[in-house]
Amino acid sequence: MKPSTRREFLASTACAAAAFAAPIRALAQMNSPFKLSVITNEISEDFDHACSVASKDFGMQWVELRTMWGKNVTDLPADDLSRAQAILAKYNLRVTDIASPLYKVDWPGAPRKDGQQRDQFHATTDFNQEDALLAHCIDLTRTFSTDRVRCFDFWRLDNQAPYREAINEKLRQAADVCAKSNVILLLENEMSCNTATGEESAAVLKAVPNRNFMLNWDPGNAGTFATETPFPTGYYLIPKDRIGHCHAKNVTRQAGGKFEWQPVGTGVVDWVGQLRALRKDGYHYAVSLETHWRGAGTPEASSRFSMADLKKSLAQSGAAC
Repeated sequence: MKPSTRREFLASTACAAAAFAAPIRALAQMNSPFKLSVITNEISEDFDHACSVASKDFGMQWVELRTMWGKNVTDLPADDLSRAQAILAKYNLRVTDIASPLYKVDWPGAPRKDGQQRDQFHATTDFNQEDALLAHCIDLTRTFSTDRVRCFDFWRLDNQAPYREAINEKLRQAADVCAKSNVILLLENEMSCNTATGEESAAVLKAVPNRNFMLNWDPGNAGTFATETPFPTGYYLIPKDRIGHCHAKNVTRQAGGKFEWQPVGTGVVDWVGQLRALRKDGYHYAVSLETHWRGAGTPEASSRFSMADLKKSLAQSGAAC
């Protein structure tokens, strides 16, 4: 680590430590237009502990559900679902969305992209199971009293063109199914799937005009592509009334298309500017911490560090005052 970088890191660590000397509960009590949230397994797979940290230390009123106890939320048996409900009630937490792995599978008949990183978070489905998975995700929205399900648009292809219209039609059909249950389908822009950048997000939102089909905007994921600066370039391509969820993390790019996750305050994403723009544009849904970075040693320590960064960015942006 270079001396200047090390000094900056130590200074940031000192700021984070100071922030956590007093509970971050004040963050949730600030006059923020956003539903501040955290993906629980980014703290711990122990759901009770993760919810305790989210509520007592982070001051959160909202959490996002992806995995717990080493299982994807979509694979939890009935007794684990009941246990999760009881834990949420214990900490007075509400659920922003079901962060499902829906459509994070191969498109049938399409060639796989070589050397692709594929984070599946304990998901085990394939294309033939996706209709049943969608129905189950809708059931989970009722279980956890939310109106949102996160999805993707299949593992990334070298050439989407021959398959793009069929993929869009599948998304339109899924949105139609969700609409019957008053559920919003959130497409996450994901670097390993076919919609990764702001430009690609704008294109798919145009092709899938269903009003309950919205974007889970993840500037960090978009930032893994050197072809686009996520904010302001990518963000300003997206129709603002179609953003229904937002993930907060950061990234730095390396040679050869590689990248490394970073805490919220470090990397290519200008989070102060992004949060300021979201506020100005009337966004009022979740801003959910998806740490990914593990530089503080453990998932929990890294999430604590990034939460302090997020708090600082919110204050500097005027989105918490």
